[in-house]
Amino acid sequence: MLEKIEELDINFLVYLNGLGSETYDKFWLIITNQLYWTPFFLLLFYLIYKKVGGKQTLYILLFIAILIAFTDQTTNLFKHTFQRLRPCNNPDLKSIIRIVQIRNSYSFFSGHAANTMAVASFLFWILKRKFRYFGFIFLWPLIFAYSRIYLGLHYPGDILTGYFFGALFGSMLYLVYRKLKPQYFPE
Repeated sequence: MLEKIEELDINFLVYLNGLGSETYDKFWLIITNQLYWTPFFLLLFYLIYKKVGGKQTLYILLFIAILIAFTDQTTNLFKHTFQRLRPCNNPDLKSIIRIVQIRNSYSFFSGHAANTMAVASFLFWILKRKFRYFGFIFLWPLIFAYSRIYLGLHYPGDILTGYFFGALFGSMLYLVYRKLKPQYFPE
């Protein structure tokens, strides 16, 4: 069963990665770089600030920092436990897939997918009633994590597992946030 899942994961990687072309490589290298997302983050924090005020924005930022630290460390624990080679380092795949970027760390599971989905889930639960179309925030982890497949750095299974853990951790921390919020920000 595990072999069948791994085969499906590799086939899906080959298909999705094969959709790329040199024409779009620079675009996806920009997308995968967190620094280029700074305007999006600034806009997001500005919108949060406008809806909930300065003190509560700082409170939310504290929770996001805790969330990212926890998610990132969990991802690293999994990577070092499973030690799955990234597609770009897998000798069986090097001649089959497009390798646009190389990383020497392990693959399972994607920290980019986990972190972005954790933050998106956490913010969604907090702000869904304050913004009509806030569900669009989930485009961010979708686009960001696809860049990892495009570049040859992650398998789709790495991304989906990252999404699962990110959504789980983001939702769990939201429950903690919701429980503690009335103590600091009574309505």
